[in-house]
Amino acid sequence: MRMKFAIIAVIGVCLAGSASAQMYDPKYPVCMEVYEGRLTPEYVDCSFTSLPQCQATASGRSATCSVNPFYKGPRKPPKEPGHRQRQRDG
Repeated sequence: MRMKFAIIAVIGVCLAGSASAQMYDPKYPVCMEVYEGRLTPEYVDCSFTSLPQCQATASGRSATCSVNPFYKGPRKPPKEPGHRQRQRDG
């Protein structure tokens, strides 16, 4: 009996498709999740700079827009060492 379950499990793993990783691009603050008849997103598109831009693209589709959880924000230039501002006595 256990052998039957083991064989069924092996066949099930072999027939299952490979899982694709969802990529959230950390360069953009807004992502659109597109659903195609499933409860989980079919794919995620993180190429939007604002929610209105994403919502315009998602309009009429089975899609939602959300804030990118992996957005890193704009890069800040490093501060130069040794440059300090003097405080004024006043």
